[in-house]
Amino acid sequence: MTTRKRRALAALGGLLAAGAGLGLGELTAALAGGTSPVVGVGTQLIDLAPGAAKDFAVKNLGTADKPVLIGTVLLAVAVFALVAGAIGATKPRVAVALTVLLGALAILAAATGRTLATNHFVQVLPGVITLLIATIGMLLVLRALPPNPFGGAGRRKIPAAEGPTTTEAAAPEGFDRRRFMGTAMALGVAGVGGLGTSLVLPGGVSEATRRAIRLPLPASRAKAIPAAAMSEVQGVSRFVTPNPSFYRVDTLLTVPKVDPRTWELRIHGLVDRELRLSFADLLNRRLIERDITLTCVSNEVGGPYVGNARWIGVPIAELLREAGVRDGADAVKSTSVDGLTIGTPLQALTDGRDAMLAVGMNGEPLPFEHGFPVRMVVPGLYGYVSATKWIVDFEVTRFSEFSAYWTDRGWSVEAPIKTSSRIDVPKGFARIKAGPAVAAGVAWAQYRGIAKVEVQVDDGDWQSATLAAEDTIDTWRQWTFRWNATPGNHKLTVRATDATGEVQTADRAAPRPNGSSGLHNTVVMVE
Repeated sequence: MTTRKRRALAALGGLLAAGAGLGLGELTAALAGGTSPVVGVGTQLIDLAPGAAKDFAVKNLGTADKPVLIGTVLLAVAVFALVAGAIGATKPRVAVALTVLLGALAILAAATGRTLATNHFVQVLPGVITLLIATIGMLLVLRALPPNPFGGAGRRKIPAAEGPTTTEAAAPEGFDRRRFMGTAMALGVAGVGGLGTSLVLPGGVSEATRRAIRLPLPASRAKAIPAAAMSEVQGVSRFVTPNPSFYRVDTLLTVPKVDPRTWELRIHGLVDRELRLSFADLLNRRLIERDITLTCVSNEVGGPYVGNARWIGVPIAELLREAGVRDGADAVKSTSVDGLTIGTPLQALTDGRDAMLAVGMNGEPLPFEHGFPVRMVVPGLYGYVSATKWIVDFEVTRFSEFSAYWTDRGWSVEAPIKTSSRIDVPKGFARIKAGPAVAAGVAWAQYRGIAKVEVQVDDGDWQSATLAAEDTIDTWRQWTFRWNATPGNHKLTVRATDATGEVQTADRAAPRPNGSSGLHNTVVMVE
């Protein structure tokens, strides 16, 4: 067998060995609840990536950032395994060492990163399985190649020429195709089977369990949305964003499926009485129902990361009164089930706005991807300082005593939502007919409300748009602008004024460190 062919077979074997390790590691994670090797490494990359890389991913990849990252991790593992296997054709001990290193990285990522595991052993177990299976697989593959690169057992006995006595002589071993193919097939089945099984396992509570939950009727119901609050212009964002369409921006590569039967929230810190609340405890408390628009700080000017929903939850202010906040506290550090922390100004939770621990969204229990069973919702603040999903810990403290996940990465400590507006219709570079035309969109300034929206055609004067009726100051408002379109290219620009009289700034700023600013515009071609 040529050296080139031996290296090719060794590379294939290395790939299959790593695949078997990953597949069975993923299966272990699904069964035991530990940290998935791929997710563990991917989460570490998210946490260690510079801010510019995160901003690029959110801006250019949107919700595809997570599958792209997972695909990148898998591709890197595949290339690493191919190279390690090829090296093993001539330097088997180096190949085994590289395989051990690959498994060790999975263990290290699990041991030092954010995790959903309940204890340290379970946390690292999938990485240990990955290391063991991948290493054993690499050894088996290399031993099946001619000549046996480890020496020793790599020779076979063959009968000598027939004569008056029979003796045996040693001869070089040939390529045992059956042995190699059997090893390769076993590794392939282990990898594909393990990964495939892990994908179909529920990995937590099922969707049926979530849907079976019956939320009590809120003691304080939201008023009916005025019919006049909803625009009739086709293409404008729906006033209430359907749950499947609601934006999702977070750092988790897999969605937690927390069991509401075992979920518990601890309220502690600078309080007179520590509280521990189960999901049933929350449902038995006074619930409120409110329409609230949420906005992600990563939203670019005119971007999609804003949505409006009807939420049901327990008022946070009532829980804080029950716990008894001590003098000197000015913040709450909330923690997600995976260990991510968020810092929220205490004032925003006690100043009368409808801050809540939400359990329902648009008439059903929270969807898994939006924080089931419980999340925070705080009107008027960007999500990275208020909207903790899958919350499990609520500590009353001081900003001077902690640093939250996003503030560690260059974002501002406090971040009220900026007055903003967006043109939904017409889309950029749309072709429209000359004559009467319509532009429409949404504007938001949560906890202040929108008082006016204006549109500018080219460099002309600002003209008032027609505002739809206001639902509440915590929701966006739709607007419509009718104008006479003349042939040629025209630029439409929109700006909003909130109820305090503050006009949306034209100064352009990127989302980092406390939200984007500037005026959204679109160019249309009138024929």
